[in-house]
Amino acid sequence: MRHRIAVVGGGPAGLTFARVLHRHGYPVAVLERDPGPDARPPGGSLDLHEELGQLALDKAGLLTDFQALSRPEGQAMRILDPTGTVLRDWRPRSDERANPEIDRGQLRDLLLGGLDVRWGRKVTQVMPSTGQGPVVHFADGQQETFDLVVGADGAWSRVRPAVSSVTPHYTGVTSVETSLDDVDTRHPDLARLIGDGALAVYGVNRSLVAQRNSGGHVKVYATFRAPSDWHTELDLADVEATRSGLLALFDGWAASVLDLLGHGTAFVHRPCYVLPVSHTWAHVAGVTLLGDAAHLMPPLGAGANLAMLDGAELAESVAVGPEDLDEAVRAFEERMWARANRWAAMTTAGLERLVSPDPAEAVALFDQVQPS
Repeated sequence: MRHRIAVVGGGPAGLTFARVLHRHGYPVAVLERDPGPDARPPGGSLDLHEELGQLALDKAGLLTDFQALSRPEGQAMRILDPTGTVLRDWRPRSDERANPEIDRGQLRDLLLGGLDVRWGRKVTQVMPSTGQGPVVHFADGQQETFDLVVGADGAWSRVRPAVSSVTPHYTGVTSVETSLDDVDTRHPDLARLIGDGALAVYGVNRSLVAQRNSGGHVKVYATFRAPSDWHTELDLADVEATRSGLLALFDGWAASVLDLLGHGTAFVHRPCYVLPVSHTWAHVAGVTLLGDAAHLMPPLGAGANLAMLDGAELAESVAVGPEDLDEAVRAFEERMWARANRWAAMTTAGLERLVSPDPAEAVALFDQVQPS
């Protein structure tokens, strides 16, 4: 029996879900609001963990392709204090494959394959089943009925209200993202400072993190504690004004570190919102959630990994699990909640240590999780 299945959202969670179902011979419609795969920048690099994201890719039959694209050297991590003193300089062994990096765009293209992605289909609401199945409402006024609708549409999910009234809350921590292009050619001193992977500098209630992507591209994140409306008097589209404001916030830090902001090309505000650590819901027939839509947590490397494993496991539950679709989804939800609750608790505690009045807490956290 083949069910009518749709997943809302064409990110890592939705595409992994669709790809694993596709491998098992199940059709699934991917409903994505963007008009095409290149409609907006895909975001920074991801480290995919062996037991999470890589496991999901293995279930999708894509692990070998991932290994060919990934950058094991990107696992390197260098930690400095605000004076520029190197505190840690960890480099992976040549055979280290625990958390290799891959650009989000490369991962997206890997997962897309021949999937049925319906681009430009913005979902506004999902109404739970009234007998024929849940109904998806689109921005253009159309609607479509399915047997299962999976919300993989991120923090501000339009599917979540069908199962839960909970909304994300602000953590008190925000980031401003900027980028460096052709870093090895245009900024060789910064390239050497960053190394092959990531560079982190921790101060009192703030940090600067630089992360290498492929092609000489670097993402830089200035993270700090601030009220949610801290930027109301600052026009983030004004590059010079934003740069000056951030440099003032990190005043007194080493010039070599501040160059990460001084050469930024544009600035994007990324406040950190989360769902409650123990977020669950009473099962609703025909509707469920994956990834950030289900368990939004601090961005400390777990989110995309969990989202992909969510997608792969739900797909397997549907394809080879109990014959009853609702029973398969219920069983998946219980497993997902237990795993997500553990990670949400860890990442929430981790955020408190990484953006802390005592910068030594961040270094100690790294020492706890550093690969052997």
